[in-house]
Amino acid sequence: MTWPASAAEAPLAPLCSGDGSFSLHSAAFGEAFHSPRGAVREAFETFVMPSGLDRFRAGDELRVVELCVGTGTNTLALLQACAERDLRLQWWGLELDPRPLQLALASPAFRRPWGPALLLQLQTLATGERLLWGDARQQVVNGLPAALRGRTHLVWHDAFSPRRCPQLWSHELLQRLASLLAPEGRLVTYCAAAAVRASLRMAGLQLASIRADGPGAAGTWCHGTVASPAPLPAEACLRPLGAMEIEHLASRAGEPYRDPDGNADGASMLAAREQAQRRHPGPSTGSWRRRWGVGARGDTAAPQ
Repeated sequence: MTWPASAAEAPLAPLCSGDGSFSLHSAAFGEAFHSPRGAVREAFETFVMPSGLDRFRAGDELRVVELCVGTGTNTLALLQACAERDLRLQWWGLELDPRPLQLALASPAFRRPWGPALLLQLQTLATGERLLWGDARQQVVNGLPAALRGRTHLVWHDAFSPRRCPQLWSHELLQRLASLLAPEGRLVTYCAAAAVRASLRMAGLQLASIRADGPGAAGTWCHGTVASPAPLPAEACLRPLGAMEIEHLASRAGEPYRDPDGNADGASMLAAREQAQRRHPGPSTGSWRRRWGVGARGDTAAPQ
């Protein structure tokens, strides 16, 4: 498997995200690690809140698999939320590149929003055996304990976008992640791409959109996707998929990314998907865009 421009060696540039918190930009993937809303804000609005932690009682054990730990911002938000609710966290993280976490922990700007106890917990996780380094596709199969299958409460998926990193959004990997979920477990991601949602639905999961409310949400239909084996209850931050989103799944944009052997490179996956889209029986993505007046760019406002 070849990651773009040797992703674990390509430059990472620190940047200040929309809420003033620390983030990074990856030269290999040509994307920032967080949305323009800000790293900390995204962690709570897109990952913590849609996880529905209020479903659990004080003292409960919470089993979480976090795909693409990155700077550790999402992990810190989870640690804080668990501490506030007195939940016993059992966490496994998957990450290819150790540098984002190292850069974050060394940055005063990153450390500033968090208390010393939370930062110490993150450092402990970063050096522990439950942070699995390497290609997440192999770690999901060979690194995670078999006992997590069907017993994981949360899977957090925060890889770079499918257009930049299709390896981590393949139909096959999403099926494996879905198999980890407990009966009322949730897979939570910022991604609203039709290809990803179609794969999750084919895995037998129910889908909901993460509401895009508050400052900076104008023109964005959602902040991501929650998927579960069980119907998702009405919650303040979730809503059912609308007619536009359902039609999106049926368009050629809903053609999944394929990686049967779990070792394909991104370029070949994108090329294979383009060929499959030409054979797809659904309407073109362009006609769907025109019908709903959706812009041509932007991963959340107009996913591919």
